[in-house]
Amino acid sequence: MTTNFYDALETRSPAEREAALLAALPAQVAHAQAASPAFASILAGVDAAAVTSRAALAQLPVTRKYELLERQQAQRASTPFGGFSAVGFGPAMPRVFASPGPLYEPEGTRRDYWRMARAIYAAGFRPGELIHNCFSYHFVPAGSMMESGAHALGCTVFPGGTGQTEQQVQAMAELKPAGYIGTPSFLKIIVEKAAEMGVALPSVTKALLSAEAFPPSLRDWFAERGITGYQCYGTADLGLIAYETSAREGLVLDEGVIVEIVRPGTGDPVHEGEVGELVVTTLNPDYPLIRFGTGDLSAVLPGPCPTGRTNTRIKGWMGRADQTTKVRGMFVHPGQVAAVAKRFPQVLRARLVVSGEMANDQMVLKVETTETAEGLARQLADAVREVTKLRADVEMVAPGTLPNDGKVIEDARSYK
Repeated sequence: MTTNFYDALETRSPAEREAALLAALPAQVAHAQAASPAFASILAGVDAAAVTSRAALAQLPVTRKYELLERQQAQRASTPFGGFSAVGFGPAMPRVFASPGPLYEPEGTRRDYWRMARAIYAAGFRPGELIHNCFSYHFVPAGSMMESGAHALGCTVFPGGTGQTEQQVQAMAELKPAGYIGTPSFLKIIVEKAAEMGVALPSVTKALLSAEAFPPSLRDWFAERGITGYQCYGTADLGLIAYETSAREGLVLDEGVIVEIVRPGTGDPVHEGEVGELVVTTLNPDYPLIRFGTGDLSAVLPGPCPTGRTNTRIKGWMGRADQTTKVRGMFVHPGQVAAVAKRFPQVLRARLVVSGEMANDQMVLKVETTETAEGLARQLADAVREVTKLRADVEMVAPGTLPNDGKVIEDARSYK
């Protein structure tokens, strides 16, 4: 018998949930101190047994993504994980992934390691169905994150990955999956290609979408074509953080994380409803991140979800607390822009401008230089592709042209 909920955890009373999370917190802090050399250093002198409340948790330092990257880079010679992983290569870590940076993330052996089954269920998928998974299976963990969740739910997965649009359409037409998991922009491309080919895809009626903005306009576009799409929010470091429900009123927090919203650049929790940076403590023993700053902005919504799920809701992704931005599902960091510019002494300043509308992200690297040779622009474009794995146009401008506002990455996209 199927129900509207993945498990009983979703309908616990808020007090019961909070008590369970806070009861698990001291042990997780102690475990991070004992098993993760990085947190042994970060949390040195902290009495784990005393971290039994949100107020006590808020006294601990926030570790942000750039700090994780710095530690990884500093310790590359001895460990790829910067001392954050509690497990090493071997049976306890069947896979290791790389996110742009590069940041290396371990995958453990627990069933539904990334806790994605809950979001997949909320998107309407049920045991015994076939899912067409179009997240990447190489380098980044997205494909594995979704596949492991689908398997935990009892679904079969077609590992479509990215690209090869015509073959994706053919596989969907012949295998008749119940739905799609991947980025919203790629699903739009597949649906448009199927129409161009004259191929009907009547089996594809639902979708779980992530890694990009999913505006109401695109949601409606899918609905007009018989596809009900829901979004979820997660990261390669933390797994699932929050997921959309049929109520479509914000995203419900996952049951396996403790989420705070803090004032950007600090570790201070903001008042309910105020926009701030999402800081997450995970109860994952293999990669025990304590107060991990995602760099993403959001805010808590008042009241419970109309579906009956009782966990806290957030508004969803509301932008970046820093200039790191997501382009076509990939993070681009200010440090990557700097790394490109440093390769060319002719470049005085550089600014990456991301523009376009949903499913049509475009990057332009604007560089201040006195040299306007075509060869330099081509070399810069090649360097951007090598460093970020994304294509960009290059625009040469005169010295002093770029705004003096400290921005290395400007997100000028429309999310209407």
